[in-house]
Amino acid sequence: MAESVDILAIGAHIGDVEIACGMALAAHVRQDKKVAILHLTPGEKGHPTLPPEEYAKQKIAEAREAASVYGAQLYFLDYRDGELPVNDDVQFQICDVIRACRPQAILTHWQGSIHKDHTACALNIPNAIFYAAIKGFVRKDPAHWVPRLYFAENWEDREGFEPEIFLEVTEEDIALWQTAAEKLELFRGGVSRFPYVEYYKALARVRGAEIGCQYAVAFAVPPSAHRRRVTSLLG
Repeated sequence: MAESVDILAIGAHIGDVEIACGMALAAHVRQDKKVAILHLTPGEKGHPTLPPEEYAKQKIAEAREAASVYGAQLYFLDYRDGELPVNDDVQFQICDVIRACRPQAILTHWQGSIHKDHTACALNIPNAIFYAAIKGFVRKDPAHWVPRLYFAENWEDREGFEPEIFLEVTEEDIALWQTAAEKLELFRGGVSRFPYVEYYKALARVRGAEIGCQYAVAFAVPPSAHRRRVTSLLG
């Protein structure tokens, strides 16, 4: 069993966690919390010139560099870009990561996405949390219940996304996030023309203005939660 962490961020592709959850991870690292990252696929099919096999290797190396910025534990599943299923096999593998690092909160995709892997990731998480919590499902590590689930704001996952939890972040957090994100060629402009870093910086300013602070990141939650401003996703 790995060392317990406070937050586990789960992304469909390498890059999803770094860009959409990274400011929140940075804010909690600043608060001396421990974080982990799980990538379900490399997201290897989107490079304009590199074949998927080469780009997968590059992205895995980039993911390791980005995780090191946060001091994050890092996990990978072995699914392919665009081919992530929704089934027990995926869910039990996620369950095993949850049991290994024992987080108190999970950050992941909202299911209303233009990318099928993002939707598949979101749909796999609830059962993975359930399997991780039930002692009767015998796995390598003992059962662990995750009490908090948050859906990160991602420009590809906007259909039906309703921000409910606003986490205040600082300029220091944003700087650390940018350092981690720019370990990936994708966010340095070498793969896509989409201005990722500028978009998420601007979004943080907008979300901050909505709750009366300088910067914030927003999360959707299960329907029973209420809109509120927080300084930690753990309380």
